[in-house]
This record gives sequence, C-alpha cells and structure tokens, in this order.
Amino acid sequence: MSKPPKMRPAPRPPAKRWCEGCSKTSRKVRRMPLRTVPTKPSTVRRPGSRSQARPVRYAVVGLGHIAQVAVIPAFGNAERNSELTALVSDDPQKLKQLSRRYEVPYCYSYREYDQCLREGHIDAVYIALPNSLHCDYAVRAAKAGIHVLCEKPMAVTAQECRRMIQAADKADTKLMVAYRLHFEEANMNTVELARSGKLGNLRLFNSVFTMQVREGDIRVEAELGGGSLYDIGVYCINAARYIYQANPTKVSASMVKGTDRRFREVDEMTTAWLEFPGNRLATFVCSFGAADVSAYEVVGTKGHVRMDPAYEYVGELEQNIALNGKSRSRRYASRDQFAPELLYFSDCILNDRTPEPSGLEGLIDVAIVEALYRSAKTGRPLSVSLPDKKQWPTHEQVIKRPPVRKPTLVRVKSPSL
Repeated sequence: MSKPPKMRPAPRPPAKRWCEGCSKTSRKVRRMPLRTVPTKPSTVRRPGSRSQARPVRYAVVGLGHIAQVAVIPAFGNAERNSELTALVSDDPQKLKQLSRRYEVPYCYSYREYDQCLREGHIDAVYIALPNSLHCDYAVRAAKAGIHVLCEKPMAVTAQECRRMIQAADKADTKLMVAYRLHFEEANMNTVELARSGKLGNLRLFNSVFTMQVREGDIRVEAELGGGSLYDIGVYCINAARYIYQANPTKVSASMVKGTDRRFREVDEMTTAWLEFPGNRLATFVCSFGAADVSAYEVVGTKGHVRMDPAYEYVGELEQNIALNGKSRSRRYASRDQFAPELLYFSDCILNDRTPEPSGLEGLIDVAIVEALYRSAKTGRPLSVSLPDKKQWPTHEQVIKRPPVRKPTLVRVKSPSL
C-alpha cells in the first residue's frame, strides 16, 4: 500500500504520457518522451468484444511497500500472459525511478487515474492502495471497462464490497481479490490433507499472526482502514475458511488498543473465535505489537498439521504433520507468490472465467471482520449470516514461480520494525 491520494479535481483532456523525466511541477507529474518503450497491443476481451490470446496489460495503482517489493517484480515471472504498462502514484520520484528500472512506458498521478483508465494503454489494474480507497478505485475501473485485481482486505465494509461486485457485474469485467495463498503449494497441500479425511473429523483451527508495525505506517491509521484485524487477522479468517471449506455461523472477539502511541486509533491486538457448521471451532490472535509469528494448526480426531511459518511471502514455509503416532516435516522453498496471482487472473480474463478468489470471497471476509468489531464493542458473540460459497481453492490452483530478488526501495519503508 502507498500513501493515499489527495482529492481529485475534474480530469484534464487525455494526452500521451511517458515516464522518463518525471518531475514535480505544480503537483502534477510531467512526462517527456525521451525514450519509446514498445508495449504489445491488447487483445484482451473487453465487454462486448471477442478475446484474443495476447498479454493482459496492467497498471499498478499505488507504489508503496508491497507494490515495490512484490507486485511490480512479479511481472518478470508472469510474462506468459501479463505485462506492466503503467504506474499510478502522486510521487514523481517513485514514478521516475521505477518506470526506468522496469521499463514501464506510461505514468499517471492519482488525479489522472481516470485518464489512465480510458486512454487505451491498460486492460487491468492491480490496486495496492490503503484499504479505505479500494472501493472507489475499483468501481471507477470497472465503469471504464477495466478488470480489477485488488489487494486484501477487499474493502473496509461489506457494503463497499458489494458496490465493487455490482460494478464489475454491470460492466462485465473481472474482479479478483489478491489472496496469494490460494495459489501457494504448502497451504493448498494442507487444504488437500484436511479434505482427504486422513486427519479424521476436523475439530479445531488455531492461528497466531503477529508483527511489530512501524510507527506512522498507514496500517495504524483508522481513516485508511488500518488495524491488525483488517491487515493480518484477515489471513487467519481466510485460512480457517479454506481449511474447513465453510463459513462461520457465530463469531466473538476481544481487542486491545492504546498499548503505546502507535495504537491510539486502531486495534493493536485481537483475539477471536469463530464457530463453523459441524461444531467446529477456529480461534486466532493477531497483533501489531508482538514479535513475528505466522502460524496455524489444524486438529482432527486422528491427527493434526501445523504450518509455521504459514502466511509469509518471503522465505521457506514449513508443514509438520502428526498422524497415526508418526510425525513428518516438509519444507517448501521460497517462491514468488505474486506472479501466480497475475498469471491466474490474466488467464481468467483471456478465457472469460470467474476468478477464485472472487469478489464474493473478499466480501465474506470483510463481513466477518465487521462482525468481530461489533462483538468486541458489545462484549457479546454474534450470529452471522453469510452468502453461500461453492468454489473453494484447491491444489489445482497452485502455480510455482522462482523468488524475485529484493529490490532497492524508492521512498518507502517496510511496515515492520
């Protein structure tokens, strides 16, 4: 995510844009055609048109930490069907340096976002903005006939999620939420193990996801949709759901905030339990003020499996299985977890398939997050009625790509200490 854009005035007439030589002039990004970088013509299915098998052209919207360390480098591993052709940011230095490094031909400021959508240089956007801006930028893209791949959480409220889904449906565009672990081998192998019945009847899921967040990071700003539950608790919720392949019917939560000045506005720590059909439980703790832990455990009547680490996108993941009195461990090599999202989403666009994870997946998680906040406020468990979901992630979605090199960051810091 990156710093939020300022309020946008009415758009100016379109003009050709080049990233080289970006400079800050009257709070606009000036382009100079110093170098022509060719971009392949789009042959992507647009509403009302026929599709052709050529790369999907993307704009990355927001040049914060996750965009710089993971999303933009991932295009190098997704060249089969995905191409980065535009960047959107209000920071001229980011636009200049990143466009030059990755040979991205078109750059736009946030106020020029609508021009980016309509000038014909892109087919899809990857939204890596603060949570509170996801809905607005996704809806505007859909209305322009542009497909949307949006970072999680999908939005701040279920109502915003519904707006995003409705806009995509009305425009006949694709909408996917960037749940990278739906394409990651270790997690999907755990899903297959849980589904196989080898662990017996699944009884409980327990997870801990904690980190130390840097003071001043957007994740601790309430106005931007910050808080540990929105940012990392959603991983625990989503993992419990894809392990059980079901939605909870009752939830309860307790929260801690104000433990230090970082957490004056948002929850520093949340503990929650979720009740699933079949008398199955899921519990988790997420925190922005504790040492790094990223793990979950699934316990059945015959055995259990533990993933530790489970949610990280850099480094190895490890799976430990205890079954029939025997234990075994497996390490999964570090891989690029973002290129698979691009490859999969582009295939959905090119072949007119509904993505999994869809907008519905994002909506359900956000509805659960909202219910947990209400439970923490009232001190009571709440029953939840969630939409039915028939399509769940499986091992068939796994895509393997080599890890990317850690890039030099441009005017951004890691969110963690």
